[in-house]
Amino acid sequence: MAEIENAIIMAAGLGTRMRPLTYKTPKPLIKVARKPMIESVIEGLHQNEIYDISIVVGYLAEQFNYLGEKFPGVKLINNPYYNQYNNISSLYVARNELKNTMILDGDQLVMNPKLLKREFTHSGYAGAEISQFTDEWIMHPDQNGKILQCDRSGNDHGWRLYSLSKWQAEDSLRLKGYLEEEFEYAHHYDIYWDDIAMFDYFDEFSLYVMPIMANDIIEIDSVDQLKQVDQQLTKRG
Repeated sequence: MAEIENAIIMAAGLGTRMRPLTYKTPKPLIKVARKPMIESVIEGLHQNEIYDISIVVGYLAEQFNYLGEKFPGVKLINNPYYNQYNNISSLYVARNELKNTMILDGDQLVMNPKLLKREFTHSGYAGAEISQFTDEWIMHPDQNGKILQCDRSGNDHGWRLYSLSKWQAEDSLRLKGYLEEEFEYAHHYDIYWDDIAMFDYFDEFSLYVMPIMANDIIEIDSVDQLKQVDQQLTKRG
């Protein structure tokens, strides 16, 4: 059993699918039920006594500055490559923070804060079982939850991968090394950081599905969906 020591929140992206809202506001700072999404993520981490939080910023980075004052323990890491390269660049600039670490996106709603608990037994990703086709990444585990393969282009069965993962220190060290190899030497700037453990060096890791329910995490990908979720959560109070 390991315990999470810190969290890395990804918040550097352009949020193109949420335009025009993201022309002036980074997606993680868009409000749902009157609160910026990233603040909800931070509060969930605090509920689980995780206070060492690094936020990787890039697009409209200055708008995140207030978070360091509002939430003690939060620090910002600037990604100067955010407009050129894929999100491998975001974890690359935060690689020195990797230990017993949780990595998650800042533009999602974690509706079940128990997912952010510190105790965990294996490195792996949050996943919800599906029964119809989705074009998201789909993990296929064995009966013990160990991931045997992942479909990049989707499937109609398996476990949908969500942007919440936990990493034991030895896997973090391995991940850091491959980040440096891919970014500094191979110059594979166009890949996702998740490609490293899930595809490119899959056999070097033993990753497990952390089972969740489909409504435990809400990923908002359109303005219409934002309006719908905002109305639902505002009514719920």
